[in-house]
Amino acid sequence: MCTSIAMNTADFYFGRNLDLEYDFGQRVVITPRGYPFHFRCEAPMTEHPAIIGMATVADGYPLYAEAANEHGLCIAGLNFPQNAYYYPEPSESRRNLSPFELIPWLLCHCRTVAEAKDLLAKTRLVDIPFSDSLPLTPLHWHIADRGASIAVEPTANGLQIYDNPMDVLTNEPPFPFHRANLCRYLHLSPAPPCNYLRGIDGVEPFGAGMGAIGLPGDASSPSRFVRAAFLLHHSRPAEPADEDACVNQFFHLLSAVEMVRGSVILGDGSCEFTRYSSCINADRGIYYYTTYENRTIRAVELRGREVGAELLEFAL
Repeated sequence: MCTSIAMNTADFYFGRNLDLEYDFGQRVVITPRGYPFHFRCEAPMTEHPAIIGMATVADGYPLYAEAANEHGLCIAGLNFPQNAYYYPEPSESRRNLSPFELIPWLLCHCRTVAEAKDLLAKTRLVDIPFSDSLPLTPLHWHIADRGASIAVEPTANGLQIYDNPMDVLTNEPPFPFHRANLCRYLHLSPAPPCNYLRGIDGVEPFGAGMGAIGLPGDASSPSRFVRAAFLLHHSRPAEPADEDACVNQFFHLLSAVEMVRGSVILGDGSCEFTRYSSCINADRGIYYYTTYENRTIRAVELRGREVGAELLEFAL
């Protein structure tokens, strides 16, 4: 399970918690402009913007969990196990992609969410695994730029594209549930609560934070969605134009929805926890991250590495 967030201050930030019970060989990976991308059903690409994100590299191919291109378009794939549907066969009238190709495909072609929406309307996701040892993961995607945010869900009824003004995404159920579920929490406020008890005077809050009583605190996907949306939309970085203040604020938002090792046990007895957290300054091309074992915020810059013939990999 995972949580992703898009945040606008003086710069645009995008990132996520990667919650998983196993390590998948993740590392920060830069794909420079000249690196060739090969697709299973589409023509290869060598002319594309540079890309930075977290990935595992298999046979020279960056399998991105989340990434941004140098134009500021950002994408994260999040687990969607009950409803994700990939078609068994390609379509002659669509651009056919395997789900593992979707992030590079969009980041190679698009500068904005609007361009991504247009391309997604012509796209079909096909059940083609990377290899026998790397089967497909059931995913949906959070796509954002400075001006817009969408959720993209592959279902048996087609590829669903939803405007996402909440700027957050978690996991199951599908996005319309999360949007409707917010109506249960419209009363939440960072301000002190008002007294609506008729005829009962002199009752005052006994501490700060009571306006948000009822904000869910468990690790379930609907609860993380509500908590992330509430905290994000009341977020106030100490200095909205200061990079350090904004990055710190972003990681505080992610820490409020992270999973502590041992707090979420799966059916097979394994622990799901937040393997890493990321924050991309999409305007400046800087990828920040922390890991469960190391809370120090580390950074990898895209600028100055946009052109090259090889992938650049940075071990965590």
